[in-house]
Amino acid sequence: MLGQLRFEDARKLVGYMRDLGIGAAYLAPFFRACRGSTHGYDVADPRQIDPQVGTEDDLKAFAEDLRRANLGLVLDVVPNHMGIDDPHNVWWQDVLENGPSSPHAEFFDIDWDPPKSALQGKILLAVLGDQFGKVLEAQQLQLIYEEQNFFVRYFNRRFPTDHHSWTPILKRVVEHVSPILVADNPQRMELESIVTALEHLPSRSGRSPDAVQERYREKEIARRRLANLVTGSIEVRDALSATLLEYNGHPDDPPSFNLLEAFLNDQPYRLAYWRVATDEINYRRFFDVDTLAAIRVEQPSVFEEVHVAVFRFLQQGWVTGLRVDHADGLLDPQVYLETLRQRGQEQLAARADAPEVSSHTGGTPYLIVEKILGLDESLPQEWPVDGATGYEFLNWLNGLLADRKGVSALRTAYVNFTRQWDSFAQVLFDSKRTILGSSLSSELYVLSNQLVRIADQHRWSRDFTRPSLHRALRDVVACFQVYRTYIRPGVDTVRDADRRRIKDAVRLARRRNAAMSPSFFDFIQTVLLLEDPAGLTDDQRQARREFVLKFQQVTGPIAAKGLEDTAFYRFYPLASLNEVGGDPALGAITPDQFHRLVQERKQGWPSAMSSTGTHDTKRGEDVRARLNVLSEIPEPWIAAIQRWQTMNAGSKRELDGVPSPDANEEYLIYQTLAGTWPLNPVDDSGWEQYVNRIVQYCEKAFHEAKTHTSWLSPDPEFDQAVAEFVRGILADRDSAFVGDMGKLVASIADAGFLNSLSQVLVKICAPGVPDFYQGVELWDFNLVDPDNRRPVDFAKRKQILADLKTASDDGLEAVSRDLLDKWPDERLKMFVTWRGLQTRQAHRDVFEGDYIPLPVTGQRDVNVCAFARRSEGAWAVCIVPRLTHAAWNDGAENSNKNRAAQEPAWPHSWWWRETLVHLPAEAPQRWRHALSDRRLATGAGVQGGQTLDAAEVFETFPVALLISEKG
Repeated sequence: MLGQLRFEDARKLVGYMRDLGIGAAYLAPFFRACRGSTHGYDVADPRQIDPQVGTEDDLKAFAEDLRRANLGLVLDVVPNHMGIDDPHNVWWQDVLENGPSSPHAEFFDIDWDPPKSALQGKILLAVLGDQFGKVLEAQQLQLIYEEQNFFVRYFNRRFPTDHHSWTPILKRVVEHVSPILVADNPQRMELESIVTALEHLPSRSGRSPDAVQERYREKEIARRRLANLVTGSIEVRDALSATLLEYNGHPDDPPSFNLLEAFLNDQPYRLAYWRVATDEINYRRFFDVDTLAAIRVEQPSVFEEVHVAVFRFLQQGWVTGLRVDHADGLLDPQVYLETLRQRGQEQLAARADAPEVSSHTGGTPYLIVEKILGLDESLPQEWPVDGATGYEFLNWLNGLLADRKGVSALRTAYVNFTRQWDSFAQVLFDSKRTILGSSLSSELYVLSNQLVRIADQHRWSRDFTRPSLHRALRDVVACFQVYRTYIRPGVDTVRDADRRRIKDAVRLARRRNAAMSPSFFDFIQTVLLLEDPAGLTDDQRQARREFVLKFQQVTGPIAAKGLEDTAFYRFYPLASLNEVGGDPALGAITPDQFHRLVQERKQGWPSAMSSTGTHDTKRGEDVRARLNVLSEIPEPWIAAIQRWQTMNAGSKRELDGVPSPDANEEYLIYQTLAGTWPLNPVDDSGWEQYVNRIVQYCEKAFHEAKTHTSWLSPDPEFDQAVAEFVRGILADRDSAFVGDMGKLVASIADAGFLNSLSQVLVKICAPGVPDFYQGVELWDFNLVDPDNRRPVDFAKRKQILADLKTASDDGLEAVSRDLLDKWPDERLKMFVTWRGLQTRQAHRDVFEGDYIPLPVTGQRDVNVCAFARRSEGAWAVCIVPRLTHAAWNDGAENSNKNRAAQEPAWPHSWWWRETLVHLPAEAPQRWRHALSDRRLATGAGVQGGQTLDAAEVFETFPVALLISEKG
């Protein structure tokens, strides 16, 4: 994935990607985003390319370079939301100006009829930095006339205004010019005529096509006439300037702001203080981000407008695949995906005369969805996609590299160290409750108001009170075990999986509310399961269906904010397990479990993405790989954190009698240091940068936790105390703590690097499409964004790859030996990535064929994961080590006895003696090691099978990719 690059920069990487073995460039959204965007997901205009990225000509040149290199181009599509804090979002600007009468009002999911009467027909904009009255009387809101329009300016924001509301302004202008211009003066007559025209504009509440057309026509004419008058008449211009001064008030005269307040009250929006308005926001957002408004792509006209550029790029043959962002936010994901697939095929069909296009796409664009799957959840089979973006694979592979018993021991140690007794299930429930009571409370209020109206429909439920229904609904949402269900519009049946999840959530919520009548929860369940009482009208049934559809769009954001952005920052016995799509309560998995999960994926979604890191992951893939080693050494880790707590006690401050950071936060700091600690010498500048990264990470982590500080209610004193603690314990690079941390990290680093190599090779060899986030070809010790969005040194990577290719011309054996001699040389990961991807491309049929788990027996059977890929008579075998901390320690202790001094740090081939990988009888007998060119032969196994000796397999390289040879 390429980010923060212009097209002209990306063009320079095409040859590098081709040589590395990449099959397609995968781009973040490149449409016009909000000003200052660093990621592109806040698209303000999906019809234009962002000038920060380039032009359409630049995109064309990049796409043509990719095509010549036989690479595809996967584009990230954002159909769920738009960035609205930017004047380039002309749809939103039009809605702010014209309210419900705007033709673009249907583009956004706005509740124009909320319970609060003051918001009828208005949008609540929670953008002010203080209470409205304080902001107004501080003259921070200013009425201005610019570009032939009246705007309300608030610092760098500018809000459009309803043309009808201009009438009082212009009447005051008339008053100012009356002593100067007589009644029959043409300029005065023109001004008064403009006032009359604006007074008779159709209301912004009118939505009939004729009324809307008249409103837009007449306001445009009035605007031009006023602009001409202001330009041509110095008297009118001066009168307008005087009027604006009156409207903008005087600091020592509060009543002088009444004019501007009345003008603001006449707008289709209400400006409000951001910290107190979250309960009343009446437009659906992306999660809790006020500046990202949800869009209604279920409307055909909206769908076409949002995708017009995407389809043009498909038709041109520039784009060959699409990644759909946040599909769970859509009203009906299945219909959206069906429409997208069909329209994508239509665009490619229009290019049937271009063979270079069909060669990449096979007549249909590659289509994947961002989808977080629960533990017992699979992607809906009805969806016409190639799969999901691979978070489930990430967590399986991550769990494979952790020790099950050690994870359990770490949980016990974590509780003892932090004194936090709650289970993860309780932490998650409390975290969702926090979100429902704060940043996403408005979404819950909208839902509960709908539910109250539904309860009033029938005599069996009309006695339910609003507060009780609100509480019951809140806990049902908080108890949902998946992101959402998939009940569809116009369909009166509920899938078995959805029925089970709804019942589970209601049962858990009822259990948590023993003091409440179960009837509240029974009522909610009947509504969610589409079980209508007799006697309802069609309109009443429709209201119930609309509630269910809205409910499904709300549970996803609550799950994401409650789990990924709250609970993951509150509970972390082993932080590497706290990853998007994961469950830290489950821990590690065995090779057998991994094989079963991958086989199911191969059967259902063979072309799904296989990810190990994205822009959304909480830690870089190699940070997780190193932290997983802690599960192999729970006792030394426990002893270390106890020592560090004593060493660093003097660096803490107490706030209101509570140490800051507390023990739980301190535990996360130590894990973060252990996972990212630099092993190579770092100069003073580099060390300062590292310390700053840790401080910034802690600030984000503890704001997300929302325990002692948060983004909504920051506690500067706590934030400062944490920053001082981190800087204090890292200030002296010769301190006992820094030295002790360095020793601990040195003891786990080798096994962590080996985990990293295993991780990348399994990703390449397992079923699915391996996905490589920008820069991960070398060791990736980044943390959560924005840390993982720092610029990537591609020039360095290009040079390393070129050097590896040149050196390999004389044979792989010398290259692999040289890399191992310099262990843990960062080129090792590049080498495995390059050789793995090249091998996959050279044997495409094999890696699209069968997946065969390979049993392992012997002394180190639990330390190996092995599987084969097969297509007809051609085979490939992937064999990787796991849980190797003991191997490295044993190797150090026995180096003189078991290894010649001139041998590299790896292999410890003696450690794998008496460990066999078993192949089927029909497997080939001769193999070539794709990473070292070593030739191997199988031995005889039981019942006619064959075996590979792990000691021989790992003798020349620490991970193995074997390709069958004929003969």
